[in-house]
Amino acid sequence: MRDLVVIGGGPGGYVAAIRAAQLGMNVALVEKDEVGGTCLNRGCIPTKAYFQNAKAVWTIKKAEDFNIEVGSFSFNMQKAKERKDSIVRNLVSGVKQLLEANKVELIKGEASLSSSDTVIVNDEEIKAKNILIATGSVPARLNIEGADLEGVITSDEALELTEIPSRFTIIGGGVIGLEFACIFSAFGSKVTVIEYMPNILPTLDKEISKRTGVFLKKQNIDVYTNAAVTKIEKEDKNLLVYVQGKKGDIIIESDMVLMSTGRKPCTEGLNLDKVGIETERDFIKVDENYQTSVKGIYAIGDVIGGQMLAHKASEEGIVAVEKMVGINASVHYHAVPGCIFTFPEIATVGISEEEAAAQGISYKVGKFQFAANGKAMTMGEAEGLVKVIADENDVIIGLHIIGPHASDLILEGTMMVKNRMKVKEVIGTIHPHPTLGEAIMEAVLDINGEAIHLAPRKSKK
Repeated sequence: MRDLVVIGGGPGGYVAAIRAAQLGMNVALVEKDEVGGTCLNRGCIPTKAYFQNAKAVWTIKKAEDFNIEVGSFSFNMQKAKERKDSIVRNLVSGVKQLLEANKVELIKGEASLSSSDTVIVNDEEIKAKNILIATGSVPARLNIEGADLEGVITSDEALELTEIPSRFTIIGGGVIGLEFACIFSAFGSKVTVIEYMPNILPTLDKEISKRTGVFLKKQNIDVYTNAAVTKIEKEDKNLLVYVQGKKGDIIIESDMVLMSTGRKPCTEGLNLDKVGIETERDFIKVDENYQTSVKGIYAIGDVIGGQMLAHKASEEGIVAVEKMVGINASVHYHAVPGCIFTFPEIATVGISEEEAAAQGISYKVGKFQFAANGKAMTMGEAEGLVKVIADENDVIIGLHIIGPHASDLILEGTMMVKNRMKVKEVIGTIHPHPTLGEAIMEAVLDINGEAIHLAPRKSKK
């Protein structure tokens, strides 16, 4: 009998398997596809590969700003896909080597549960003291007429395209939708985004969301909010997207339509009902130890809901197996960072102004614009800002960035929020000059009106 069988080899599952092996467990990892899961094969890594392609195109288009004359150039989508596939293959190979080095047995096949200590794979029984479900999520499709037409795709298919659609309509103005919007706009598509909610990126701080809308407009991306797609029709080679909007009904002609309307847990075939595992809105219910309603069976990552982020799943995987062996560990959910690879990048950690107000927190805000940051100006990327939120005791509870390298800068904010640092504990941390990180320090200083590179605040009469 094994100590642990992990079902699902994504960033939650394979990290949990490796950590369990480090703790002395005899571990098997079951994966029906490739290790790395959605993140590595159909999500984070492939989209970031394309993001870098798009950023290169974007930089070339701005070459004149740096006194460089560039003639005509073209973008090869087939070659970009080959580059993306090569990166993915290398990383998948690396994960397999890590599993082997840690003596984790990788079993290829589709798993199902037959009891609290038995997993069936390829018609064979695998007994285990503990079972960890880390099967992740899959793209969700709108239940509308025409959703199954040729040319209506999900993010999975978008990553396999070898040609650039001239007119690309994206249903959903969340993280995935906007990343693809910026990528394909840079590649040359005429992109239209349709969002059902009043704002794009509806879970973000509203100021960041509004600024994103301005930046999308500058990229010639059309955005419709408060808009519902009612059906999609095929007319000759065109896809007609019917939209009910706040200014009336419209029809958008497209060559391709991306359904970017969220994700749903991947539990099909696991036989959750058979073994008595409770779910809520299809997500697996777990306790504080990540144990399901069945003793000995645990679950982590997208399949249990919450923020569907690879790094959150990894942390849950580590904590879950540590709890199995009696280690007192926990996930710091108040400080889970999120990154959005648009132009410019967005990164956030902690709570927004709106969340602070809703929780009745008396809060203060500090801001600093990248337009006043020397490094950002030299990069030609001086749009955006850093925004820091502190409570009435000067504890930093949120940090939001829209601007250059936001995804790299957010780590400093994550440390502040995770450790519940006060403003006075951050002040005095010397930031090298000239760097983008100086904008974070200035924003922290601005919480109490002490920013050096901002004009003094006007006193309220």
